[in-house]
Amino acid sequence: MHPLVDSVVVSPFQTNCYIVGCQETKEGIIIDPGDEPERILAVVNFHRLKIVAIVATHGHLDHVLAVKAVKEATGAPFLLPKLDLPIARSAHIQARFYNWLAEPVPDPDGFLEEGQTLSVGNLSFQVLELPGHTPGHIALFRADGKGKGCLFSGDVLFAGSVGRTDLPGGNWEVLQNSLRRLMSLPDETIVYPGHGRKTTIGEERRYNPFVPR
Repeated sequence: MHPLVDSVVVSPFQTNCYIVGCQETKEGIIIDPGDEPERILAVVNFHRLKIVAIVATHGHLDHVLAVKAVKEATGAPFLLPKLDLPIARSAHIQARFYNWLAEPVPDPDGFLEEGQTLSVGNLSFQVLELPGHTPGHIALFRADGKGKGCLFSGDVLFAGSVGRTDLPGGNWEVLQNSLRRLMSLPDETIVYPGHGRKTTIGEERRYNPFVPR
């Protein structure tokens, strides 16, 4: 069974927050709640999901600033890659540079790292460490064995572009290695990026000028 995937575009940075659920058990996760928690929670309630985890692919402010409100509303644990903890802890301070008033992001209840499996009802997602945009950036990958897997890529890979590396902790060569790893996934893999429209690994392999050949 395919996961339920819905999204809300939030924050001045137009970040994709994903609500992902198991259609059989109605368990779900929230990926990258960057702002506007009331809109995120409205989608959760619409699908009648029980949120079992709040996941940040990385610590940048536009992916974490709604964590506190969403966590208080759902009671779900917050999960973050460990190397991005300093970034998340300073997110509310960074927000001031954009005249964006925000509360501190709560410390995570657990860390996400390579090799872990995140279970959501009857669905399983593999945690992939994909640094370069930030030191600890992760993605969630689900393979279904039928060429219809999906990847929540955060800010590593976009439709026609890739994550920037000019912010603190960014590294272009490291990002290129992460992109090479993603290009080993099946062409049919649907990519749900942190910004912009969804795409596929095959489309990005063929047409994305920033992906290593």
